Amino acid sequence: MRTGLIAKKLGMSRLFKEDGTHVPVTVLHVDALQVVDVRTQERDGYTAVQLGMGSAKVKNVTKPNRGHFARTKVEPKKVVREFRVAEDAALEVGATLSASHFVVGQKVDVTGTSKGKGFAGAMKRWNFAGLEATHGVSISHRSHGSTGNRQDPGKTFKNKKMAGHLGDERVTTLNLEIAAIDPEKNLIMVRGSIPGAKNGTVLIRDAIKKARHADAPYPAALVTAEA
Repeated sequence: MRTGLIAKKLGMSRLFKEDGTHVPVTVLHVDALQVVDVRTQERDGYTAVQLGMGSAKVKNVTKPNRGHFARTKVEPKKVVREFRVAEDAALEVGATLSASHFVVGQKVDVTGTSKGKGFAGAMKRWNFAGLEATHGVSISHRSHGSTGNRQDPGKTFKNKKMAGHLGDERVTTLNLEIAAIDPEKNLIMVRGSIPGAKNGTVLIRDAIKKARHADAPYPAALVTAEA
C-alpha cells in the first residue's frame, strides 16, 4: 500500500483525443508536497507517512506544529495529512513527492469536502418528488409530507430524511481515471468531476477496489534535487 498525495483543486477543463472527442477533466496541483514525519510500528503502533503541502508563514502556524516542524527540520506547511502505508513503502522525512506518483490510465480514489449549500429542503437534499401540483395541494408543493405514523409509535424516528444542512462534508469518489500528468508543472488531470470547490484541498490515493497500475512507481515518485 503506497502513500497518497495532497493536492489543490484548480478547477475543470478538457482534453482532446486524437479523434477529436473531448474529455472533461479536473485539474489538481501538487504544491511543494513533502514528507513531514513518519509513523512506525515500534514507536506509534502503526505505519504511516505524514505529508505537508504548501508553504506557511511561521506566525500562522500553531505552537505545537512549530515544534513539530522544527523537530523534523521541515519548512512549515499549510496543510498536513497522514496516509497509512505498508512498512516497505515508508519514505524519508524531507522527501518531496511528484505528480508522477500516478500514471495515465490508473484508477484512483479522491477525497474532498463537498460544497456547502446551507439549509436545503427535502426535494433538493434527498431528491424527494414533492407533493402533487394540483388535486387540492396548495402552498406545500415542495414539502416532505408526513414524517411520523399514528398513535403508535407516536413520534418521528431519528435519522428521518428531512430538510436540513446540505453539503460541507467529507466525500470520497471511487475509481476515477487519471487522464493526464504534467510533471513539470506538477499537475494531475482526473477524468470527470471530484468533490469540493475551487482552491479546495483533496486527497488522492490508489483505488482501493482496483489493482495498482503496473507502471505506478513504488514506493513513490520523488523529486530529485538537481546539482
